[in-house]
Parts: sequence; structure tokens; C-alpha cells
Amino acid sequence: MTSTRSLSKSNSSAGFIKKALSQGAFFLYLSFQLFQFSVSTQPSFFPMTHSAATPMKAIILFDSKTSGGSTDRLIDSIGQKLAETGAYVEKAKCKSTGDYSFVKDFDVVIMGAPIYYLVVSSELLGALMQSNLKSCLQGKKIALFLTCGSPELMANLLYLPQLKLNLIGSTILAEKIFAPAQSSDPAVIAKYIDELNEAWKKESK
Repeated sequence: MTSTRSLSKSNSSAGFIKKALSQGAFFLYLSFQLFQFSVSTQPSFFPMTHSAATPMKAIILFDSKTSGGSTDRLIDSIGQKLAETGAYVEKAKCKSTGDYSFVKDFDVVIMGAPIYYLVVSSELLGALMQSNLKSCLQGKKIALFLTCGSPELMANLLYLPQLKLNLIGSTILAEKIFAPAQSSDPAVIAKYIDELNEAWKKESK
């Protein structure tokens, strides 16, 4: 079931809410676009019937060059899988000069993007360098993932540090390099979510 809802912005608005019904629970999966001007978003509270003791409030910040491509599908799978555990999940496509003040309202910030020419996709990496995202992530709990066809060792040595260098002062709960075949593998995605949830619970004690 899908419905359309406008989000409050400084100049224009576009967005959608996807309501997923899974295992008898109601979850909100909200997506919105960040633009180069400041964006003011005030997500409404949506009650969830899932009986999680302390529900996680998470947002996925991502970049993807191809709409509806493998990275987009992976992001939706991660968000939906996390929502099935009782978390409140939103996602936002990055712009390098967007206003990220809203991330302070979330318990966990999940950041992910593909690799292009040995570099993390430009809008996510650019946001860490050019916007207020880096300062807004200070002290936050973070999860990372990248999609690429390089060997995992190479990706861990060359690509993840591009993000981690900008996350000093944050706590990284989980990280994963998704190879092309893994980005659509439910078992691999579920394992990543399990690791994230376990680390979040430990840090939240």
C-alpha cells in the first residue's frame, strides 16, 4: 500500500510514504530528497503495533546514480528488513550541500553508496566534506555499507576509510561491503541488520 504525502520544505516539496505491513506489524518507510538549499523536514509520528521494547529510530543516507538500480533496491531491502525488527526507518538521498540538521533526531544513521572509479559516490562523500553533515554526526551511532565489485580486502582498505576519516567522534556499529551478488541476497542483508541491531542494543545499555 503506497500513499503520497508532501513534506515541508523551504522552496519545493516532493516525497512519498510507503507503508509496509509485515508479520502483523505496521511500519513507516519514508523517503525524501535533499536539495541544495536548506530542507526543513518534520516527520509526523506514526504509531507502530510492533512490541519492540525500545524501538530504534534510524535514517538511511545514501547516494545512487541510477534510480531503481541495484543500490536503490539494496537500500529498500535494508530499510524494510530493519523495519521488520520494529525500527522506525526513513531514507534520504544525499546532496553534497544539503542541510542535515534533521539527523540529530535519529538514534542510528546508516550511510551507504556505490563506488565509482575508486571513490565513494560523490554526493555522500561530498556531503561529509561540504555540508553540515559531519558536524551533525558527532557522537552519533553509525552503520556503513558500500556496493562495489572490488575484492572485499581492497574495499576495506581503500573505500571505507574515505567515510571513516570523516566520522571521528562517532560510533560505528556495523559495516559491510556488498558484492554485486550479495546486494540482492536476503541472507546477507539479514546478517548485516542482525549485526547492526546487536551492536545498537549493546551501545544502548
